[in-house]
Amino acid sequence: MLWVVIPAYNEARRIKEVIKGVKKYTKRIIVVDDGSKDKTFEAAQKQKVEVLRHIVNLGKGAALKTGCDYALRKKATGFIVIDSDGQHDPKEIPKFAWKLRSHDIVFGQRRFDKNMPLILKWGNRFIDFMIKMLYGIDLQDTQCGYRAFTARAYRKIRWRASDYSLESEMIANAGRAKLKYSTISIATIYSDKYKGTTVMDGMKIVINMVMWRMKRGRVRL
Repeated sequence: MLWVVIPAYNEARRIKEVIKGVKKYTKRIIVVDDGSKDKTFEAAQKQKVEVLRHIVNLGKGAALKTGCDYALRKKATGFIVIDSDGQHDPKEIPKFAWKLRSHDIVFGQRRFDKNMPLILKWGNRFIDFMIKMLYGIDLQDTQCGYRAFTARAYRKIRWRASDYSLESEMIANAGRAKLKYSTISIATIYSDKYKGTTVMDGMKIVINMVMWRMKRGRVRL
């Protein structure tokens, strides 16, 4: 039983269309409003899906963990996580679900074309290199948030990070646990000129990766 988890922050303008797109493939949907200042919570509720709410903004990592923990209590056997800003096309959901049948975790990989902001393109490549060097997982887009994993895998990759570091920590934990992984090529969609991980976020992610490697710790449920 797969659940789609959608962390959302100030996405009242787009959340309706994202949910409608996901509904074409599954009705098991959880939206986590991460302390939005707009009407994201109300807009999601109108779509008749499970909606959780953080009173204050805790970060994408915290929101995603809240949603996955909730789905686990609902007896989820797997998760597909998708962003709320329209950057991920729900039509890819069946591809993730299919590959998850034979893998522990499936990573979406955006095509690094002219649509991707240059700062994201080069920042991602550097982080990709560090992930491969430190954890032995060879990915071309470690920062893509569109991914899927089994409930068993979630118990091994469950992250501490509350911010954008979650994507990298998830991969680090998967590498240490030697999980079987695969990738799916997805379209690069950007509704805004620039949104998401900043240069400072990227620096923090790299520092965290080195620290995780040194500590060799892993969070378990």
